[in-house]
Amino acid sequence: MAPLTRLLLTVFVAITAIIGAGVYLSVKDATSSTSAPVDDPGALVRDNSHRLNSVPDSDVTFVEFLDFECEACRAAFPMVEQLRTEYGDRVNFVVRYFPIQSHFNAQRAARAVEAAARQGTFEPMYKKMFETQSQWGEQQVPADATFRGFASEMGLDMVTFDTDYNDPATLERINIDVADGEALGVRGTPTIFLNGEQLEFRTYNDMSNAVDQALRG
Repeated sequence: MAPLTRLLLTVFVAITAIIGAGVYLSVKDATSSTSAPVDDPGALVRDNSHRLNSVPDSDVTFVEFLDFECEACRAAFPMVEQLRTEYGDRVNFVVRYFPIQSHFNAQRAARAVEAAARQGTFEPMYKKMFETQSQWGEQQVPADATFRGFASEMGLDMVTFDTDYNDPATLERINIDVADGEALGVRGTPTIFLNGEQLEFRTYNDMSNAVDQALRG
């Protein structure tokens, strides 16, 4: 395992210990007050959910509800990437938004990722948010210009990006994920479901062992 991955795993465990059971934040911090109404809340995966890996003939699905400003999500990110490297040809990996209200730029980050997704660059922006979190996270200053800079670096159409970033439909799309998460019992981030069951984990081995078991059926 690379030194950086080991370091992030250590940080993840430390954050888990500080926050307590499963790295969960209080439900009072979640975005329930701004969640969009959903006809059938509680869907684990929707047709428009973002897929990092799609394996049509696999019945194993890994779903993560995440917040781009969450330090625990940042610590889990390399573990998820390692899982994708090892199991990406056998497991479906799905990302759902769950920005926490107490994180000043979390919703903005999700809007930037969703705006990028509309131009076919969901994964690059998803990765960029975690790779740069230390630059803009845990601050009480809007990071709109920072996120716009990321979009420009990626060569996105900036008029379209700006329109989508500020489009109420973008926020509605994010809030549908939040509503689904809340209906499923998500109380903080990261919350991961493997084949519909919430996955409790502290280490990469916890994740990989659970995936191995799911693949064995």
